[in-house]
Amino acid sequence: MTDDAALATRPREHTDLSDYLREPFHRLRSEVDRMFDEFPARFPAARFGSRYLASMPLPAVEMTENDDRYRISVEVPGVPHENIDLSIDNDMLVLKGEKQDEREEKERDYSISERTYGSFERRIALPQDAQREGIEARTDNGVIRIEIPRKENGAPERRRIEIRNT
Repeated sequence: MTDDAALATRPREHTDLSDYLREPFHRLRSEVDRMFDEFPARFPAARFGSRYLASMPLPAVEMTENDDRYRISVEVPGVPHENIDLSIDNDMLVLKGEKQDEREEKERDYSISERTYGSFERRIALPQDAQREGIEARTDNGVIRIEIPRKENGAPERRRIEIRNT
């Protein structure tokens, strides 16, 4: 056994007041480290990786625009379009839905049955030049594509405001 290993297995001796005062913090840190080491074992969903992270109800949104329309793509994999509500509330485009996922795995030595449910809501502010009447949406392979036509000459008014020194 090396000298370093022998030192590690020896019980800690308090040699002065500073070591005595630091000991509770060392024990606290050891306990916190132990809890993080056991984290996946206590929460089995964390063990299964990105499949469960992808099931979190946070749809990704991508927005682009050109001269005549705005395009919004929303990723909602595994959510049937019947479970999604797309509406306009004042100046907001509102996307609501619910994801339901069930998984059952039976093997000789074990059986796992898991269900995840979660609702989501995304609100996107509509620009002033958006034509609310002409909005269209379609879905394909878990992606909703929303097209919002722009009004001609409907660009938002912009003006510079002078800042005065008082």
